[in-house]
Amino acid sequence: MKMRQLRGFILLTLAVLAAARPKAGPEQKCKSGPVDLVFLIDSSRSVRPHEFETMRKFMIDILATLDIGLNATRVGVVQYSSQVRSEFSLKTHAKLETMVKGINEIIPLAQGTMTGLAIKYVMNNAFTAEAGDRPKVPNVVVIVTDGRPQDRVAEVAAEAREKGIEIYAVGVARADMTSLRAMASPPFEDHVFLVESFDLIHQFGLQFQDKLCGMDLCLESDHGCEHICESSPGSFHCLCLPGYTLNDDGKTCAAIDLCAEGKHDCEQICVSSPGSFTCDCNKGYKLNDDKKTCSTIDLCAEGKHDCEQICLSAPGVFTCDCNKGFKLNKDKKTCTNMDLCNTVEHGCEHQCVSTPGSYYCICPEGQLLQEDGKSCGTCKSANIDLVLLIDGSKSVRPQNFELVKKFVNQVVDSLDVSTHGTRVGLVQYSSRVRTEFPLNMYHTADEIKAAVMKVDYMEKGTMTGLALKHMVENSFSEAEGARPASRNIPRIGLVFTDGRSQDDITEFAKKAKEAGITMYAVGVGKAVEDELREIASEPVEKHFYYTTDFTAISTIAENLKLNVCPEESQGEIEVKDPCACESLVEFQQATMSSLEQLTQKLSGMTARLEQLENQLLSRK
Repeated sequence: MKMRQLRGFILLTLAVLAAARPKAGPEQKCKSGPVDLVFLIDSSRSVRPHEFETMRKFMIDILATLDIGLNATRVGVVQYSSQVRSEFSLKTHAKLETMVKGINEIIPLAQGTMTGLAIKYVMNNAFTAEAGDRPKVPNVVVIVTDGRPQDRVAEVAAEAREKGIEIYAVGVARADMTSLRAMASPPFEDHVFLVESFDLIHQFGLQFQDKLCGMDLCLESDHGCEHICESSPGSFHCLCLPGYTLNDDGKTCAAIDLCAEGKHDCEQICVSSPGSFTCDCNKGYKLNDDKKTCSTIDLCAEGKHDCEQICLSAPGVFTCDCNKGFKLNKDKKTCTNMDLCNTVEHGCEHQCVSTPGSYYCICPEGQLLQEDGKSCGTCKSANIDLVLLIDGSKSVRPQNFELVKKFVNQVVDSLDVSTHGTRVGLVQYSSRVRTEFPLNMYHTADEIKAAVMKVDYMEKGTMTGLALKHMVENSFSEAEGARPASRNIPRIGLVFTDGRSQDDITEFAKKAKEAGITMYAVGVGKAVEDELREIASEPVEKHFYYTTDFTAISTIAENLKLNVCPEESQGEIEVKDPCACESLVEFQQATMSSLEQLTQKLSGMTARLEQLENQLLSRK
């Protein structure tokens, strides 16, 4: 049935052509102008030999109506099944006779139906300069198939159409209409044909003849193009003005928004116009000469402000500020002197330092500011910033960790904790570091001691170097409660450990001392003496403690205050029995500490005797 329809179609086409044109020579051929036409024919196994012969005759009869020539209509033929084979290219034949001979020599492939593969081949190979394709000459493909494609056709056909190839899809018998529409160019009513009945064959014959040889449809039809209609043999397609792109309906146009598509190089603002753009800048910025980048409008630098002292610039705006010792008035422009050291009774014993709207007292080098914030003294244990680093590694054991917490609280009991006096922070470390509480969290000894007893034991490794790094970079920062270095408040770090560090301590032990932190090292059990000495400040003997047993750390806590402020502990010096020492190291430390304090007392007595002697001589 199918092939009878196709034969009828061909006979009808010939009849129509014969009726429409006078018989005779080449001058009656179709004068459509130059066209590059490729027949893409289905030679799958479903096309029987006699049906393929009918298809072969169909092509020959169509070619007989065309003006064949290298400067007129060029024709190529490609057949496909599971593979694709070019029978001859656009430049192979310049005459109808040799072209017909080439068609008659085609041997069907007789395999599957890979239509998508065939369209891709035609797009990439048939319509190339090497194959005879001419620039600015319409490219037309006539696909003839009898079945459903076995691969995807929509995407590759769309790509071919985007490259300007006009596609006619001719289906025979069981051909799939959805696939035909997916392949063909719009409008579908002009490019899709399904040969199933006599009427459709007749319609196809007339329409196809008109399309290749007929009228200018842009002039003689209602094409519906919004901007531009461009004719091609027997058809037309719509184009858009510069700056617009064709919509999916193939007729209307939409402005190309290069800004929305990110196809611009504006630094800040892209202002779109159809197919183009200009750049602009945010408020407070101005467009540079390159018309792309922006620069800040600095009103301060340009002198466009009325600040009395300091102008602070922001893009396109400014605010006023005042020099140190002055405050900004309500007009936000002028300033008032706020050097309180020169205007109030500050009461500083040594020196008053003004700050905007306030002041503070400082002491000479070697003396410390007392708790009243005004007087100075040679030592004041109640006015320090103390951070304790306690070892929470698994070697400590839970019961010993409780003894460590009691040790911490024993140290706290020896200090005068308050907001303006001593501040205490606690850091626990193992394989990681955890701030239990910073310097500015608690302001009484009872609060600190309660917080210490709630600390959970971490276990795991011993990363003493990491803990020292954390202390230097975080614990003694003003954000965590350390008072400014200009206040001369002593910063003391106390490291408590029971074993060798699993990382390097050298770098941050050194950096701690360089930062002005007085370092104490307390070791228990398997703590390494060399590491403790490296952590401790000079003189090492005054800042380094060791005991073999956790139960003895309370003794260290008692002695610790002697080194914080030796003058305050006069009369409390105890020379311990060397036999009672639990280790030679502890004996050495206790002895050296006692000798140093005795030396201090003797020095004081010597000075006093010299003073009395001078007084006696002056009376003589």
